[in-house]
Amino acid sequence: MAYSILFCSGTIMPNQRLEEHRCVHLKNMGSKKLLQKSHYCTISAKARVISDETRAVTLLNLTGNQSKHSAFQKTQDVVDHKQSNNSNSPKYGNKKLPNALIVGVKKGGTRAVLEFIRIHPDVRALGTEPHFFDRNYDKGLDWYRGLMPRTLDSQITMEKTPSYFVTREAPRRISSMSRETKLIAVVRNPVTRAISDYTQTLSKKPDIPSFEELAFKNRSQGIVDTSWNAIRIGMYILHLENWLQYFRLSQIHFVSGERLITDPAGELGRVQDFLGLKRIITDKHFYFNRTKGFPCLKKPESSSQPRCLGKSKGRTHVQIDQEVIEQLREFYRPFNVKFYEMVGHDFRWD
Repeated sequence: MAYSILFCSGTIMPNQRLEEHRCVHLKNMGSKKLLQKSHYCTISAKARVISDETRAVTLLNLTGNQSKHSAFQKTQDVVDHKQSNNSNSPKYGNKKLPNALIVGVKKGGTRAVLEFIRIHPDVRALGTEPHFFDRNYDKGLDWYRGLMPRTLDSQITMEKTPSYFVTREAPRRISSMSRETKLIAVVRNPVTRAISDYTQTLSKKPDIPSFEELAFKNRSQGIVDTSWNAIRIGMYILHLENWLQYFRLSQIHFVSGERLITDPAGELGRVQDFLGLKRIITDKHFYFNRTKGFPCLKKPESSSQPRCLGKSKGRTHVQIDQEVIEQLREFYRPFNVKFYEMVGHDFRWD
């Protein structure tokens, strides 16, 4: 049906420069009869852009979910391109403060959740981490809003900054923006998370002390150094208690970092439910990349390549002595149990 529309009504997005050139050429010929044949010549530039978008929306409504997303993305790309090249062009949608935030945790899988959820046509997300509620709060909400992508009234605006979860001031600041903000936290076995965190730091600073030296104040006595950020982040219950002073537990959705790898469609299904979205992202969107060791998005219609996370994702972890791992498991166990009880879910990290 989509091809029928294309052949019956011309291209979905006509080349505006070509059409304008044709209009000028016809005018120079001085033929009213010929000019009347090109309806494109009789409407304003503003109306042409609106007409272009309307054609794409018509196609979007007549195709399935996968094609719907592709058509939506192409429409938005064309509109954004025209707006950027013509300061007088109308701007579609508005820049709004986020409805939902991915607040943590570092090395839990936040980038994967953002990249997966943003293929939903009703989600527009900021790709970079703005660090507004921890580092840039003094710049004000207008500055923050200005960073956001334009969204329609029916769309959700999102951003992700994993350090929010462990920033003491973040819950209060987010609450003052909107008490109805939905929060997503991607949590992972805290021992594995700490090793992943250390591995990332080591790749940037190869001269840092060993993992064991940083993790323990006294290794022989099993005294863990909770001042080390890689350890403290995984004490999830302590951070959650701070958030619950400002938000209801029902406003916070916890994604399992482990299940995000083994069952990405299931985890994304629950994220879509939490955000009040139709379940459009399903298992047909994913395949497991054995080289990287985690799921990737299948090849989009507009690309010749599948979409996987960057080279820094899925790096091989530093090898840690098993005895060290067991000591850290024992350390985290009481924190994990309290966390399970608080959120009403056993993540089975023990």
